[in-house]
Amino acid sequence: MDEFIINLSVLNIKPTGISNYANNVYPYLKNLNPTLLISQNIENFNCYQVPNNLTPSQGAKGHLDRLLWTQYKLPKIYKQLKSKLLFSPIPEAPLNTKCRYIVTVHDVIPLRFPRPFSPLTPYHRYYIPQVLKKALHIICNSRATAGDIVDFYKIPAHKITPIPLAYDNQHFRPLVNGGDKNKYSNTALASSKEKPKAYPNCPYFLYIGRHDPHKNLERVITAFASLPGSKNYELWLAGPTDPRYTPILQTQAQELGVINQLKFLDYVPYDDLPKIIGNALAMIFPSLWEGFGIPVLESMGCGTPVITSKISSLPEVAGDAGILVNPYSTNEIAQAMLAIITDSDFRNRLSQSGLLRANLFSWQKTGQRTAEVLKQFL
Repeated sequence: MDEFIINLSVLNIKPTGISNYANNVYPYLKNLNPTLLISQNIENFNCYQVPNNLTPSQGAKGHLDRLLWTQYKLPKIYKQLKSKLLFSPIPEAPLNTKCRYIVTVHDVIPLRFPRPFSPLTPYHRYYIPQVLKKALHIICNSRATAGDIVDFYKIPAHKITPIPLAYDNQHFRPLVNGGDKNKYSNTALASSKEKPKAYPNCPYFLYIGRHDPHKNLERVITAFASLPGSKNYELWLAGPTDPRYTPILQTQAQELGVINQLKFLDYVPYDDLPKIIGNALAMIFPSLWEGFGIPVLESMGCGTPVITSKISSLPEVAGDAGILVNPYSTNEIAQAMLAIITDSDFRNRLSQSGLLRANLFSWQKTGQRTAEVLKQFL
């Protein structure tokens, strides 16, 4: 088989979304006999050492350093290793060279929701189109993202293969004894003023992710505040706070009188996520757009009901196992939350159907389908 290289320069010690994807896919590509371009040694793989300062953990500098390395160093490595194909788990590859490559696109949200002065906007508007035009093939994580690649970048559909992502089903699974959810009822419960714990005294809805505007948290907070007896429930927002957006959400909660019911958890350690998800009344994830939506899948794997959007990729993930709402309708979001609170039978049915739905996704399937695509070009 011709020499095949995988660019894993983006991997960091604490995997984020894209690093998590790359980490879970490359083991299933071993039969293609790849050389990994990586900053550490991986047992049973051919590895080529690359700098360790090219990852998202280095912020904007890491991003810029990686782009420069990709353009000027990577072509030399490709030639040195007598490579015939490069696979990149992100939409980055050398331009103006003879490198043959396949890339993965995760979303085009910076073009759908452009932010003034964000470096991601020109990155997606000028660099990525050139990468995709020159790519032999493009892998993406949903049919919705495939449609966006066609619409925004004018890439022909036959050049794109959607392959769904997956989750760690050994980590995200139902709590032993079902957690504390069974003790919840829609009777009045005192709101816990303590720092949230894995086993709370008060029933809560959970959101996991960033606080960016397209995540739709302002409507979520408005919907939560409108619930009858909202004082008896909490809304937990797990994910890094952002000085641009978090203060807006805090001010809104203060004005709506629910600031004591909101818990801004900031970053939650990976090991704590199953407990926090498993004890929630529901995952609330009515994003305005997602490339995939891993928190929805992880929540279904924990047996936690899901409220999510009926647009973008989210119906592909939740199927008929979640409550799908119009994310622009605060009323629909509130009605879904109310249904979770008031109907325990409905909540249990969603929990069971979510578990069945989650079983359809695995990293083995994702990795094997990725290998099938790559093999066609080797």
